Amino acid sequence: MIIPVRCFTCGNVIADKYLIYLDMIAEGVSEEDAMNAFHLNRFCCRRMMLTHVDMTDLLLKFNPADTSVLNDPVAANFGY
Repeated sequence: MIIPVRCFTCGNVIADKYLIYLDMIAEGVSEEDAMNAFHLNRFCCRRMMLTHVDMTDLLLKFNPADTSVLNDPVAANFGY
């Protein structure tokens, strides 16, 4: 979903750094160097950045009114 505003463990603000972090990763900077640039030294904050999966774009494609998924045998396994 959306990156949490604060770290779950220590409460450090991390959401304002996430888009810049993604840009740095896309430019080829290592994850370690990118997090060091933001002074994210705690393991908990690093975990929040490394393990976050942004599913917003995927969920925006979901349309509950779409009935074409009913004919899909793979989707039938998931109860759609």
